[in-house]
Amino acid sequence: MFEFDRLHAGTAEDGTTLTGCTVLIFDGGAKASADIRGASPGTRETALLSPEKQMDRIDAILLTGGSAFGLAAATGVMKFLSERNMGYKTPWKVVPIVPAAVVFDLNVGGADRFPDEAMGYAACAAAMKGEFRNGSHGAGTGTTVGKWAGLEKSMKSGQGTGAAEFKGIKVFALAVVNAVGDIVDRSGQVMAGAVRDGRFLASGNGITERLAAAPVLGTNTTLVALVTNARLSKVELNRVAQRGHDALARKIVPVHTSYDGDSIFAVSFDEVDAPLDLVSALAVEATEAAIDDAVKSAEPLGGLPSYSSLSH
Repeated sequence: MFEFDRLHAGTAEDGTTLTGCTVLIFDGGAKASADIRGASPGTRETALLSPEKQMDRIDAILLTGGSAFGLAAATGVMKFLSERNMGYKTPWKVVPIVPAAVVFDLNVGGADRFPDEAMGYAACAAAMKGEFRNGSHGAGTGTTVGKWAGLEKSMKSGQGTGAAEFKGIKVFALAVVNAVGDIVDRSGQVMAGAVRDGRFLASGNGITERLAAAPVLGTNTTLVALVTNARLSKVELNRVAQRGHDALARKIVPVHTSYDGDSIFAVSFDEVDAPLDLVSALAVEATEAAIDDAVKSAEPLGGLPSYSSLSH
């Protein structure tokens, strides 16, 4: 899945309190931007990814559980990279540039342990060894979907990967899915979401029934990191990140609510020329596949069922 020599991904987690973090490391740095569309995001070093900001390269991306507490794991990522002289070089010290975003998982497992500096460092070490797992691991350890009907009726989700390619133009997607909404397939049927007695509470793409059913409990976010070999400007990468949200709108019902902090990062290794709209289309395709993978590879944890534990 990881077809970029300069991309390393790793995870670390606490299987008891069901939280963890995932890191993507970019050898030599990479150009990046982001589009943060959710109303309730938790982030670090994302303002510099705006197209008008001077900084146009990053060294890693951290996706983490633990809500705002989990941002502490970014310190461990910076420490790991600093020890290897990876970062923005100033006359005094190399400063690793590590944007980070969080999901809220304090309502699953336990709320007294969250990703910290040590866990962020461990995820980096795993990345350099090529140790990465989809499903209920890393930032996806404590994620859930279908919380519109209450946490007790939700399903376990996780993190997933997807890829799309056309004539040498490649896009890789990593998605951490922690949505208030249900996940639907291309026909509009629910794949994972609010469930009772093994049956989904909603029938398909209808949004009204979900928003009117019950107060939303908990806090929710879907995070996506897109990586491409296409040679794009920072402004164009921002457009790719924006288009990535098309995949969220197709797969998550409802999405971008007041309770979600949906954020998408777009990263380029600047290797091959490619039309912006083609890269964007590949990004949407890869993101949809990553969301599917996140729910299909999740394990039942915390007393919640998963896609794999229900009959299909």
